[in-house]
Formats: sequence, C-alpha cells, structure tokens
Amino acid sequence: MVNTGDAHDPARLRAVTAAVAAYVVIALGTLAALGIMSAAAPRMATQQAWVHAVIVAVFAVVLPLRLRPARSGSLSALRAIGLISAVLVLVNVVEVLIPGLFPLWMRVVMIGIAVLMAGVILLVARERLANRPAREHA
Repeated sequence: MVNTGDAHDPARLRAVTAAVAAYVVIALGTLAALGIMSAAAPRMATQQAWVHAVIVAVFAVVLPLRLRPARSGSLSALRAIGLISAVLVLVNVVEVLIPGLFPLWMRVVMIGIAVLMAGVILLVARERLANRPAREHA
C-alpha cells in the first residue's frame, strides 16, 4: 500500500518545488533584464542592482541543490531551504527600505522575491509540522 504521507514522497514538496522554480526564473529574468538595460537604459542597471542580482542568482543555484535532498526526505536540507528563504526575505525587505539604492523596477522585483520566499518559509514550516513525530503523553 502506498503511504501518501511518507516524507520521501516527492509530491509532498510540490508547492516548495514550484516556489523555488519561480524564484529561479525571477533571478535569471532579473539578470537578463539588467543585461538588456545595460545597453538600452544604463541608469536602470546600476552597479548595486547588478551586485544584488548576482547574489540572488547564487541562491537560485543553491536552493535547487538543497531541494533535491529535501524531496528525498532530508530534514537538514528542508531546514536549509527555510533558512535561505528567511535570509532572502530579510535582505530584500531591508534593501527595499534604503532610499535611492535601487531603481523602482528592481524594488518591485525584490518585494516579489520577499513575498515568494515568505511563502516558502510557511510551506517549509507546514511540512516540518506535518512530519513531526507524535509524542505520547504520560
């Protein structure tokens, strides 16, 4: 009999997988947009925007690497996804709040990433709670 509640069932992390995939698309799209803007509208592709986008792209590589073992049931990989997501929320929110640091379009992308990663945190927390072993009360 198949146990759909099994921690090793890849379908259990389907929403996290979709969110991470969306994050990767946004990160790569941001790099592409910066490349185009560097030629067409250099004022919109600031050095700060490039630095931020490259760092975001690094996490776009790391998150899928952690997702694979998490889908295989690794609790530490799932925890890493939650921690990385929390860092991304915090950094993006703080940087958005610094006046004049980024162009408006980049701030919108950063807010979108923060919201997406907040969703990942909630999904990871839900998954952790769902897989918590039941404790017997004496």
